[in-house]
Amino acid sequence: MAQLPGIIPAIERHEAEFIAIRHAIHSHPELGFEEEATSRLVAESLSGWGYQVATGLGGTGVVGQLRCGSGARRLGIRADMDALPIQEETGLPYASKLPGKMHACGHDGHTAILLAAARHLAETRRFDGTLNLIFQPAEEGQGGAAGMMADGLFERFPCDAVFALHNGPTLPAGSFVVQPGVLAASVDVVSITLTGKGGHGGMPHTCVDPVVAMASIIMALQTIVSRNLSPDQPAVVTVGAAHAGEACNVIPDRARLELTVRAYSPAVQRQIEGRLRELVGLQAQSYGVTAEIDWQPVSRVLVNTPEETRIAREVAEAMVGPQGIVSLPAGAMGGDDFSWMLEKVPGCYVVLGNGVGSRGGCMIHNPAYDFNDEILSVGASYWARLAEAYLK
Repeated sequence: MAQLPGIIPAIERHEAEFIAIRHAIHSHPELGFEEEATSRLVAESLSGWGYQVATGLGGTGVVGQLRCGSGARRLGIRADMDALPIQEETGLPYASKLPGKMHACGHDGHTAILLAAARHLAETRRFDGTLNLIFQPAEEGQGGAAGMMADGLFERFPCDAVFALHNGPTLPAGSFVVQPGVLAASVDVVSITLTGKGGHGGMPHTCVDPVVAMASIIMALQTIVSRNLSPDQPAVVTVGAAHAGEACNVIPDRARLELTVRAYSPAVQRQIEGRLRELVGLQAQSYGVTAEIDWQPVSRVLVNTPEETRIAREVAEAMVGPQGIVSLPAGAMGGDDFSWMLEKVPGCYVVLGNGVGSRGGCMIHNPAYDFNDEILSVGASYWARLAEAYLK
């Protein structure tokens, strides 16, 4: 394995152990709010290293707290733990053993990274203050961050700043994206249910066809970004699923659309919602069907605060040099519910390059994706250095 810059030797010595932990988590993926085994592994590891451990936040969330010295500063670092409902196609020896479930976003790697850092920080204790390590469930669109906060995350474990990390395929392995301001889009999940009158496919005049209405609505929705928003406002309205009927000769009663809506500003987010509701209502009316819209906010616009980003960047540059600081690819509209935490506490979300080409370059949420073990010690060293820098 190639040696990447900035790795702490003591962390590197334990690297094989944490790669094995990562592979074990990868082999037994757990979807959002089902992370029972992963949570037990995390809690038992933290407790064994001397952390005060709390479980059950947001269902399956874990927080490990370690105090050292008399410093008043309190730092939070978050890692996500959940997998995705995807059938793995990597062919790896440690591939998922559970059909239809896969760590296709690298949360197994994020968990292993923070565990490796946790062990090192507990052994060295070269910081002065309170360290709160947050292992979050259900980041993939199910509200895990909000769930932990609703269970009193920041009341029970106050933080002056909170940080998180995500791997970044297509970025050089071990490079960092650390930038202030907006880094990720808001994400809303929208379900549109159309109800008409079903019947015989050979007698459509006796029916009210929701499938025809659905097709028209799909096309109309594509005009929101292209015709209603300013070209300098990035946004996405994607129809990811359309469900209607089961037989070619039967007109169904109902049809359903599932969408993701993303934007880089709350104002654009509101504009999209207003126009979408208007379009769907008028299109449905024109075809004689009724429409119900269920709009669920998954994450907010993710905004890194200036001072915390400055600290995060200084730590990254000290590890990899200015040449190791890169930018996100243009047009990226990813989201992360860590944004809910950043609305409550200042902080910074950084991206750690997962690699390019055949070595870590496969995009997340893909059946062929795998976290790049080469960057595990880089991420762990980063968290250790950040903790020591913030809690001087």
